[in-house]
Amino acid sequence: MHLRDASPQRKKIATILTFMSIPLSGFMTDIYLPSFPSMARNLNVSEQSIQLTLTCFFLSYGFSQLFVGPVADSVGRRKPMLISLVVLLLSSLAVTFTSEVLVISLLRIVQGIATAFIVVAKRAYFVDLYDDKERKHYLSFFTIVWSCGPIIAPFLGGFLEESLGWQSNFYFLAIYAAVLLVGEFIFSGETIRNYKKFNLRKTSLLYLAMLKNPGFILGILILGFAYSVVMVFNIAGPFVVEQHFEYTPVVIGYCTLILGFAWMIGGILSKRFTPVDFHKKIGRVSLIQLVIIAIFITLAFNLDHLTVLIAFAFLIHICSGFLFTNYFTQNMIFFPGNAGIAGGLMGGLLYIITSMGSYAISASGAINTTLDMALRYMMIALPLAVIVFFSLRYFRKSDLRKRESALKVQE
Repeated sequence: MHLRDASPQRKKIATILTFMSIPLSGFMTDIYLPSFPSMARNLNVSEQSIQLTLTCFFLSYGFSQLFVGPVADSVGRRKPMLISLVVLLLSSLAVTFTSEVLVISLLRIVQGIATAFIVVAKRAYFVDLYDDKERKHYLSFFTIVWSCGPIIAPFLGGFLEESLGWQSNFYFLAIYAAVLLVGEFIFSGETIRNYKKFNLRKTSLLYLAMLKNPGFILGILILGFAYSVVMVFNIAGPFVVEQHFEYTPVVIGYCTLILGFAWMIGGILSKRFTPVDFHKKIGRVSLIQLVIIAIFITLAFNLDHLTVLIAFAFLIHICSGFLFTNYFTQNMIFFPGNAGIAGGLMGGLLYIITSMGSYAISASGAINTTLDMALRYMMIALPLAVIVFFSLRYFRKSDLRKRESALKVQE
Protein backbone atom coordinates (compact mmCIF):
# COMPACT_ATOMS: atom_id res chain seq x y z
CA MET A 1 0.00 0.00 0.00
CA HIS A 2 1.28 3.46 -0.93
CA LEU A 3 1.47 5.69 2.10
CA ARG A 4 -0.04 8.65 0.23
CA ASP A 5 -3.30 6.66 0.06
CA ALA A 6 -3.20 5.65 3.74
CA SER A 7 -5.40 7.07 6.47
CA PRO A 8 -4.26 10.28 8.24
CA GLN A 9 -3.68 8.28 11.43
CA ARG A 10 -1.40 5.80 9.70
CA LYS A 11 0.50 8.64 8.00
CA LYS A 12 0.96 10.25 11.40
CA ILE A 13 2.37 7.04 12.88
CA ALA A 14 4.64 6.59 9.84
CA THR A 15 5.90 10.16 10.22
CA ILE A 16 6.64 9.54 13.91
CA LEU A 17 8.56 6.39 12.93
CA THR A 18 10.50 8.44 10.39
CA PHE A 19 11.48 10.95 13.05
CA MET A 20 12.49 8.01 15.27
CA SER A 21 14.70 6.71 12.43
CA ILE A 22 16.43 10.03 11.78
CA PRO A 23 18.72 9.89 14.87
CA LEU A 24 19.76 6.31 14.03
CA SER A 25 23.01 7.33 12.32
CA GLY A 26 23.89 9.43 15.38
CA PHE A 27 23.29 6.45 17.66
CA MET A 28 25.37 4.22 15.38
CA THR A 29 28.36 6.56 15.69
CA ASP A 30 28.04 8.13 19.13
CA ILE A 31 26.69 5.57 21.58
CA TYR A 32 30.01 3.79 22.00
CA LEU A 33 32.20 6.93 22.18
CA PRO A 34 32.47 6.75 26.01
CA SER A 35 33.63 3.13 25.56
CA PHE A 36 36.64 4.01 23.36
CA PRO A 37 39.23 3.86 26.18
CA SER A 38 37.64 0.70 27.63
CA MET A 39 37.56 -1.01 24.22
CA ALA A 40 41.21 -0.16 23.62
CA ARG A 41 42.15 -1.76 26.96
CA ASN A 42 39.89 -4.80 26.70
CA LEU A 43 40.80 -5.60 23.09
CA ASN A 44 44.47 -4.78 23.76
CA VAL A 45 44.78 -2.40 20.80
CA SER A 46 45.82 1.22 20.27
CA GLU A 47 43.57 4.27 20.51
CA GLN A 48 43.89 4.76 16.75
CA SER A 49 42.60 1.22 16.10
CA ILE A 50 39.38 1.96 18.01
CA GLN A 51 39.03 5.35 16.33
CA LEU A 52 39.41 3.55 13.01
CA THR A 53 36.19 1.58 13.66
CA LEU A 54 34.35 4.91 13.58
CA THR A 55 36.18 6.02 10.43
CA CYS A 56 35.24 2.69 8.77
CA PHE A 57 31.58 3.37 9.51
CA PHE A 58 31.78 6.90 8.12
CA LEU A 59 33.55 5.77 4.94
CA SER A 60 31.11 2.95 4.13
CA TYR A 61 28.15 5.10 5.14
CA GLY A 62 29.37 7.87 2.86
CA PHE A 63 30.32 5.78 -0.19
CA SER A 64 27.12 3.71 0.09
CA GLN A 65 24.91 6.76 -0.22
CA LEU A 66 26.39 7.42 -3.67
CA PHE A 67 24.57 4.35 -5.03
CA VAL A 68 21.81 3.95 -2.45
CA GLY A 69 19.96 6.99 -3.86
CA PRO A 70 19.52 5.54 -7.37
CA VAL A 71 18.55 2.16 -5.89
CA ALA A 72 15.93 3.82 -3.65
CA ASP A 73 14.54 5.73 -6.64
CA SER A 74 14.30 2.55 -8.75
CA VAL A 75 13.06 -0.16 -6.35
CA GLY A 76 11.37 2.02 -3.74
CA ARG A 77 12.13 2.89 -0.14
CA ARG A 78 10.34 0.23 1.91
CA LYS A 79 11.97 -3.13 1.00
CA PRO A 80 15.61 -1.96 1.16
CA MET A 81 14.89 -0.27 4.48
CA LEU A 82 13.34 -3.38 6.06
CA ILE A 83 16.25 -5.54 4.89
CA SER A 84 18.72 -2.97 6.24
CA LEU A 85 17.07 -2.97 9.66
CA VAL A 86 17.46 -6.77 9.81
CA VAL A 87 21.14 -6.41 8.87
CA LEU A 88 21.66 -3.77 11.58
CA LEU A 89 20.03 -5.99 14.17
CA LEU A 90 22.18 -9.03 13.32
CA SER A 91 25.46 -7.13 12.86
CA SER A 92 25.04 -5.30 16.18
CA LEU A 93 24.63 -8.65 17.93
CA ALA A 94 27.65 -10.03 16.05
CA VAL A 95 29.90 -7.23 17.37
CA THR A 96 29.24 -8.37 20.94
CA PHE A 97 30.56 -11.87 20.19
CA THR A 98 33.98 -10.90 18.85
CA SER A 99 37.20 -9.69 20.48
CA GLU A 100 38.96 -8.87 17.20
CA VAL A 101 39.07 -5.18 16.27
CA LEU A 102 39.43 -6.12 12.59
CA VAL A 103 36.13 -8.03 12.70
CA ILE A 104 34.47 -5.10 14.46
CA SER A 105 35.76 -2.75 11.75
CA LEU A 106 34.36 -5.03 9.03
CA LEU A 107 31.01 -5.22 10.80
CA ARG A 108 31.01 -1.43 11.11
CA ILE A 109 31.44 -1.24 7.33
CA VAL A 110 28.38 -3.49 6.92
CA GLN A 111 26.47 -1.30 9.37
CA GLY A 112 27.45 1.82 7.46
CA ILE A 113 25.94 0.38 4.27
CA ALA A 114 22.72 -0.67 6.03
CA THR A 115 22.38 2.70 7.79
CA ALA A 116 22.83 4.48 4.46
CA PHE A 117 19.80 2.68 2.98
CA ILE A 118 17.67 3.64 5.98
CA VAL A 119 18.75 7.27 6.17
CA VAL A 120 18.42 7.94 2.42
CA ALA A 121 14.93 6.43 2.42
CA LYS A 122 13.88 8.51 5.42
CA ARG A 123 15.52 11.66 4.07
CA ALA A 124 13.45 11.32 0.90
CA TYR A 125 10.29 10.54 2.92
CA PHE A 126 9.33 14.19 3.39
CA VAL A 127 10.10 15.05 -0.24
CA ASP A 128 8.01 12.07 -1.41
CA LEU A 129 5.02 12.58 0.83
CA TYR A 130 4.62 16.32 1.30
CA ASP A 131 4.29 19.34 -0.97
CA ASP A 132 6.67 22.30 -1.00
CA LYS A 133 5.49 24.28 2.06
CA GLU A 134 5.03 21.23 4.34
CA ARG A 135 8.28 19.77 3.00
CA LYS A 136 10.30 22.83 4.05
CA HIS A 137 8.56 22.80 7.43
CA TYR A 138 9.50 19.17 8.14
CA LEU A 139 13.01 19.46 6.70
CA SER A 140 13.71 22.42 9.00
CA PHE A 141 13.17 20.01 11.92
CA PHE A 142 15.33 17.31 10.33
CA THR A 143 18.69 18.30 11.82
CA ILE A 144 17.10 19.22 15.16
CA VAL A 145 15.62 15.73 15.48
CA TRP A 146 18.81 14.18 14.08
CA SER A 147 20.80 15.92 16.81
CA CYS A 148 18.92 13.83 19.40
CA GLY A 149 21.28 11.01 18.44
CA PRO A 150 24.51 12.83 19.38
CA ILE A 151 22.79 14.16 22.52
CA ILE A 152 21.22 10.99 23.92
CA ALA A 153 23.52 8.29 22.52
CA PRO A 154 26.83 9.04 24.29
CA PHE A 155 25.03 9.99 27.50
CA LEU A 156 23.29 6.61 27.47
CA GLY A 157 26.47 4.92 26.29
CA GLY A 158 28.40 6.24 29.29
CA PHE A 159 25.96 4.64 31.71
CA LEU A 160 25.83 1.38 29.73
CA GLU A 161 29.63 1.24 29.67
CA GLU A 162 29.90 1.88 33.41
CA SER A 163 27.20 -0.67 34.30
CA LEU A 164 27.43 -3.44 31.72
CA GLY A 165 30.56 -2.94 29.59
CA TRP A 166 31.15 -1.80 26.04
CA GLN A 167 29.17 -4.68 24.48
CA SER A 168 25.93 -3.32 25.97
CA ASN A 169 26.07 -0.39 23.53
CA PHE A 170 25.65 -2.79 20.63
CA TYR A 171 22.89 -4.71 22.40
CA PHE A 172 21.05 -1.40 22.61
CA LEU A 173 21.57 -0.78 18.87
CA ALA A 174 20.13 -4.23 18.14
CA ILE A 175 17.02 -3.44 20.24
CA TYR A 176 16.66 -0.04 18.54
CA ALA A 177 16.79 -1.68 15.10
CA ALA A 178 14.26 -4.33 16.20
CA VAL A 179 11.77 -1.70 17.41
CA LEU A 180 12.04 0.24 14.15
CA LEU A 181 11.73 -2.97 12.12
CA VAL A 182 8.47 -3.99 13.81
CA GLY A 183 7.05 -0.46 13.56
CA GLU A 184 7.95 -0.05 9.89
CA PHE A 185 6.61 -3.49 9.00
CA ILE A 186 3.22 -2.87 10.64
CA PHE A 187 2.53 0.83 10.11
CA SER A 188 4.64 2.24 7.29
CA GLY A 189 4.42 1.79 3.53
CA GLU A 190 5.95 2.77 0.22
CA THR A 191 6.37 6.54 -0.30
CA ILE A 192 8.05 6.96 -3.67
CA ARG A 193 5.95 8.99 -6.12
CA ASN A 194 7.44 7.74 -9.39
CA TYR A 195 9.74 4.77 -9.84
CA LYS A 196 12.79 5.54 -11.94
CA LYS A 197 14.36 2.54 -13.66
CA PHE A 198 17.99 2.23 -12.67
CA ASN A 199 20.14 3.46 -15.50
CA LEU A 200 23.86 3.70 -14.82
CA ARG A 201 24.49 6.16 -17.64
CA LYS A 202 21.57 8.39 -16.70
CA THR A 203 22.52 8.26 -13.02
CA SER A 204 26.12 9.15 -13.85
CA LEU A 205 24.91 12.10 -15.93
CA LEU A 206 22.65 13.23 -13.07
CA TYR A 207 25.55 13.03 -10.63
CA LEU A 208 27.69 14.97 -13.09
CA ALA A 209 25.02 17.66 -13.46
CA MET A 210 24.70 17.95 -9.68
CA LEU A 211 28.47 18.07 -9.23
CA LYS A 212 28.60 20.94 -11.74
CA ASN A 213 26.33 23.03 -9.50
CA PRO A 214 28.79 25.13 -7.46
CA GLY A 215 26.20 26.09 -4.84
CA PHE A 216 25.31 22.45 -4.20
CA ILE A 217 28.96 21.34 -3.94
CA LEU A 218 30.01 24.24 -1.74
CA GLY A 219 27.06 23.40 0.52
CA ILE A 220 28.22 19.78 0.80
CA LEU A 221 31.76 20.87 1.66
CA ILE A 222 30.41 23.15 4.38
CA LEU A 223 28.21 20.34 5.76
CA GLY A 224 31.21 17.98 5.84
CA PHE A 225 33.53 20.44 7.57
CA ALA A 226 30.83 21.67 9.98
CA TYR A 227 30.25 18.09 11.11
CA SER A 228 34.02 17.44 11.22
CA VAL A 229 34.28 20.25 13.79
CA VAL A 230 32.03 18.15 16.06
CA MET A 231 34.19 15.09 15.39
CA VAL A 232 37.15 16.76 17.11
CA PHE A 233 35.64 15.95 20.49
CA ASN A 234 34.05 12.68 19.37
CA ILE A 235 37.39 11.30 18.17
CA ALA A 236 39.77 12.64 20.81
CA GLY A 237 37.55 13.82 23.69
CA PRO A 238 36.89 10.44 25.36
CA PHE A 239 40.63 9.74 25.72
CA VAL A 240 41.41 13.28 26.97
CA VAL A 241 38.59 13.17 29.53
CA GLU A 242 39.42 9.70 30.88
CA GLN A 243 43.20 9.55 30.58
CA HIS A 244 44.30 13.18 31.00
CA PHE A 245 41.61 14.51 33.32
CA GLU A 246 41.05 11.05 34.91
CA TYR A 247 37.25 10.99 34.82
CA THR A 248 34.90 8.02 34.28
CA PRO A 249 32.95 7.04 31.12
CA VAL A 250 29.84 8.52 32.75
CA VAL A 251 31.52 11.94 32.75
CA ILE A 252 32.40 11.42 29.07
CA GLY A 253 28.69 10.80 28.51
CA TYR A 254 27.77 14.01 30.34
CA CYS A 255 30.29 15.98 28.26
CA THR A 256 28.95 14.66 24.97
CA LEU A 257 25.40 15.24 26.22
CA ILE A 258 26.23 18.92 26.80
CA LEU A 259 27.88 19.24 23.39
CA GLY A 260 24.96 17.44 21.76
CA PHE A 261 22.65 20.09 23.19
CA ALA A 262 24.97 22.72 21.73
CA TRP A 263 24.46 21.24 18.26
CA MET A 264 20.70 21.20 18.78
CA ILE A 265 20.73 24.82 19.97
CA GLY A 266 22.56 25.72 16.76
CA GLY A 267 19.78 24.06 14.76
CA ILE A 268 17.04 25.79 16.76
CA LEU A 269 18.73 29.18 16.36
CA SER A 270 18.98 28.52 12.63
CA LYS A 271 15.22 28.04 12.47
CA ARG A 272 14.67 31.08 14.71
CA PHE A 273 16.75 33.31 12.40
CA THR A 274 15.20 32.04 9.17
CA PRO A 275 13.89 35.54 8.20
CA VAL A 276 17.38 37.08 8.58
CA ASP A 277 19.40 37.57 5.39
CA PHE A 278 21.20 34.30 4.61
CA HIS A 279 24.53 35.88 3.67
CA LYS A 280 24.77 38.07 6.76
CA LYS A 281 23.92 35.42 9.33
CA ILE A 282 26.18 32.76 7.79
CA GLY A 283 29.15 35.10 7.42
CA ARG A 284 28.82 36.42 10.97
CA VAL A 285 28.45 32.99 12.60
CA SER A 286 31.46 31.64 10.72
CA LEU A 287 33.56 34.60 11.85
CA ILE A 288 32.29 34.30 15.44
CA GLN A 289 33.35 30.63 15.48
CA LEU A 290 36.91 31.54 14.47
CA VAL A 291 37.10 34.28 17.11
CA ILE A 292 35.87 31.85 19.81
CA ILE A 293 38.52 29.29 18.84
CA ALA A 294 41.25 31.96 18.79
CA ILE A 295 40.31 33.00 22.35
CA PHE A 296 40.16 29.30 23.31
CA ILE A 297 43.70 28.69 22.06
CA THR A 298 45.01 31.77 23.91
CA LEU A 299 43.47 30.73 27.23
CA ALA A 300 44.38 27.04 26.83
CA PHE A 301 48.09 27.84 27.18
CA ASN A 302 47.50 28.50 30.89
CA LEU A 303 44.11 26.90 31.65
CA ASP A 304 44.18 23.13 31.20
CA HIS A 305 40.78 22.33 32.72
CA LEU A 306 37.85 20.20 31.59
CA THR A 307 35.39 23.03 32.29
CA VAL A 308 37.32 25.33 29.95
CA LEU A 309 37.38 22.66 27.24
CA ILE A 310 33.65 21.96 27.44
CA ALA A 311 32.63 25.63 27.74
CA PHE A 312 34.45 26.64 24.55
CA ALA A 313 33.52 23.42 22.72
CA PHE A 314 29.88 24.20 23.57
CA LEU A 315 30.07 27.59 21.82
CA ILE A 316 31.98 26.14 18.87
CA HIS A 317 29.41 23.36 18.38
CA ILE A 318 26.52 25.85 18.46
CA CYS A 319 28.13 27.70 15.54
CA SER A 320 28.68 24.48 13.59
CA GLY A 321 25.10 23.34 14.24
CA PHE A 322 23.84 26.70 12.97
CA LEU A 323 25.89 26.48 9.77
CA PHE A 324 25.01 22.82 9.20
CA THR A 325 21.24 23.33 9.54
CA ASN A 326 21.17 26.33 7.20
CA TYR A 327 23.09 24.58 4.44
CA PHE A 328 21.33 21.23 4.92
CA THR A 329 17.88 22.80 4.39
CA GLN A 330 19.13 24.72 1.36
CA ASN A 331 20.85 21.74 -0.26
CA MET A 332 17.87 19.38 0.17
CA ILE A 333 15.68 21.52 -2.13
CA PHE A 334 18.20 21.94 -4.95
CA PHE A 335 16.90 18.92 -6.92
CA PRO A 336 13.37 17.98 -5.71
CA GLY A 337 12.74 15.89 -8.85
CA ASN A 338 15.58 13.53 -7.93
CA ALA A 339 15.42 13.66 -4.14
CA GLY A 340 16.82 10.16 -3.62
CA ILE A 341 19.83 10.67 -5.86
CA ALA A 342 20.52 14.19 -4.60
CA GLY A 343 20.13 13.11 -0.98
CA GLY A 344 22.41 10.14 -1.57
CA LEU A 345 25.08 12.25 -3.25
CA MET A 346 24.89 14.91 -0.56
CA GLY A 347 24.95 12.43 2.32
CA GLY A 348 27.65 10.35 0.67
CA LEU A 349 30.06 13.19 0.07
CA LEU A 350 29.24 14.73 3.46
CA TYR A 351 30.32 11.59 5.32
CA ILE A 352 33.29 10.93 3.07
CA ILE A 353 34.50 14.43 3.97
CA THR A 354 33.74 13.72 7.63
CA SER A 355 35.64 10.42 7.55
CA MET A 356 38.64 12.23 6.03
CA GLY A 357 38.35 14.89 8.73
CA SER A 358 38.14 12.21 11.44
CA TYR A 359 41.21 10.47 10.09
CA ALA A 360 43.10 13.78 9.87
CA ILE A 361 42.25 14.51 13.52
CA SER A 362 43.37 11.08 14.78
CA ALA A 363 46.53 11.15 12.61
CA SER A 364 47.53 14.72 13.55
CA GLY A 365 49.61 13.65 16.54
CA ALA A 366 49.07 13.20 20.25
CA ILE A 367 45.96 14.90 21.66
CA ASN A 368 46.34 15.01 25.43
CA THR A 369 45.52 18.50 26.69
CA THR A 370 43.01 21.33 26.37
CA LEU A 371 45.45 23.18 24.09
CA ASP A 372 45.74 20.13 21.81
CA MET A 373 41.94 20.08 21.49
CA ALA A 374 41.77 23.83 20.78
CA LEU A 375 44.35 23.53 18.00
CA ARG A 376 42.40 20.65 16.38
CA TYR A 377 39.24 22.76 16.41
CA MET A 378 41.11 25.51 14.56
CA MET A 379 42.54 22.94 12.14
CA ILE A 380 39.00 22.13 10.93
CA ALA A 381 37.22 25.47 11.47
CA LEU A 382 39.68 27.57 9.46
CA PRO A 383 39.12 25.77 6.11
CA LEU A 384 35.39 25.74 6.94
CA ALA A 385 35.43 29.54 7.16
CA VAL A 386 37.28 29.80 3.83
CA ILE A 387 34.68 27.60 2.10
CA VAL A 388 31.84 29.63 3.66
CA PHE A 389 33.44 32.78 2.23
CA PHE A 390 33.52 31.31 -1.30
CA SER A 391 29.97 30.00 -0.91
CA LEU A 392 28.61 33.41 0.09
CA ARG A 393 30.45 35.06 -2.78
CA TYR A 394 28.94 32.55 -5.20
CA PHE A 395 25.38 33.08 -3.92
CA ARG A 396 25.75 36.87 -4.04
CA LYS A 397 26.84 36.69 -7.67
CA SER A 398 24.02 34.25 -8.43
CA ASP A 399 21.42 36.56 -6.82
CA LEU A 400 22.82 39.52 -8.75
CA ARG A 401 22.51 37.62 -12.05
CA LYS A 402 18.91 36.71 -11.23
CA ARG A 403 18.00 40.33 -10.49
CA GLU A 404 19.66 41.50 -13.69
CA SER A 405 17.75 38.87 -15.70
CA ALA A 406 14.47 39.91 -14.05
CA LEU A 407 15.09 43.56 -14.96
CA LYS A 408 15.80 42.63 -18.59
CA VAL A 409 12.53 40.65 -18.76
CA GLN A 410 10.60 43.65 -17.39
CA GLU A 411 12.17 45.94 -19.97
